[in-house]
Amino acid sequence: MRNSISFRLYGNYALFTDPLTKMGGEKYSYHIPTYQALKGIVESIYWKPTLLMVVDKIRVMKPIKMESKGVRPIEYGRGKNTLAHYTYLQDVEYQVQAHFEFNFHRSDLAFDRNEHKHHNILKRALNVGGRRDIFLGTRECQGYVEPCEFGEGTGYYDDYGDIHFGTMVHGLNYPDETGGHHLEVRLWNPLMTNGYIQFIRPEECQLVRQVKEMDVKPFDQDHLESVDELFTQIKGEMRS
Repeated sequence: MRNSISFRLYGNYALFTDPLTKMGGEKYSYHIPTYQALKGIVESIYWKPTLLMVVDKIRVMKPIKMESKGVRPIEYGRGKNTLAHYTYLQDVEYQVQAHFEFNFHRSDLAFDRNEHKHHNILKRALNVGGRRDIFLGTRECQGYVEPCEFGEGTGYYDDYGDIHFGTMVHGLNYPDETGGHHLEVRLWNPLMTNGYIQFIRPEECQLVRQVKEMDVKPFDQDHLESVDELFTQIKGEMRS
């Protein structure tokens, strides 16, 4: 696919928090990244509101290991620290394949739809580790990305068979991506086969719940750098 990228994603720790574990002040990571977390990572590599980033599939390269840490987060109601235990994924590595599509719910950004230039900028951003910092689920878990050929190398779960992870959060529906007027949460039941997880598209999720009403943030040419301007700027930097 011409508008796709494949990259290696890795870090010392990750925390893709299961929201059911947050009610008591604790945090426990899902065993695998959520679609939304991976989408956020792709958007940290390169993103504009003109684009919809779609995560196609992921390959788990290292064994799933957990580590619990005692932390002292601030209890804002009292202004003091409290004690909690966060359970992180340890020593993670994934291969991710994703692509972008144009967001046709943003007719105000039709002037910015240049697939070739967006893809070139995306690939260049990936080569330098992303335009913004990469986080593995949360701010304290620094991640790193680099280009790779999806499927290359040997993974820990290559001959493991099927692993079911139960019901998980898939991601969030924002009004500017759906054309609606609500923030919604999506759920799904992922299956890993020999280390590979094929993500269903957001519109294919059957379990969707409204969270709250939300409006679309408007953009126009006066408040958004066009891809043509950005591409020209990057070409100038490369020459210098």
